[in-house]
Amino acid sequence: MDMFRLQVGPLALIVRTTGAYLVLLFGFRIFGKRELGQVTVFDLAMVLLIANAVQNAMVGPDTSLLGGLIVAGTLLILNYFVARLQIHHRALRNWVQGDPTVLVSNGTWHPHLMRREGLDKEEVEAAMRAQGILSVRDVRLAVLEANGHISVVSKDTKTLDVKARRHPRAAVDD
Repeated sequence: MDMFRLQVGPLALIVRTTGAYLVLLFGFRIFGKRELGQVTVFDLAMVLLIANAVQNAMVGPDTSLLGGLIVAGTLLILNYFVARLQIHHRALRNWVQGDPTVLVSNGTWHPHLMRREGLDKEEVEAAMRAQGILSVRDVRLAVLEANGHISVVSKDTKTLDVKARRHPRAAVDD
């Protein structure tokens, strides 16, 4: 059956897929942090177009089921190993996930950091409103987290909730 006959060697599929994965990992890391809920229509269109372009680069002329399964398996394995390596190598974790960026501190905007992250005041103000804060003067700290979420701490907050900062799985043990 043709659906199991590879038109490109399995090693070529693995190498192409690994290359595409690394380039995309680097590209998404360089071009910003956005939480899934913050993805715009433009972002979604870009992801779909990139997926289509990269698919061709990974499989080339191979349209077999086996080729597709090799590519999918390679992506799953690469993702698994990158996730596992992040646990043991802080430098890799910092590079892949990124660092938090302070957007507002003690009521003062940091426009150069916001520009670097591709954010505008309206996006940060929306996160402030979601926390019930209406003015930047009332913000002790607003941070773009490594996962793309904007955290906002009011000046009225006496202490940070330690439970909220723990890993989600840790909350199950409480």
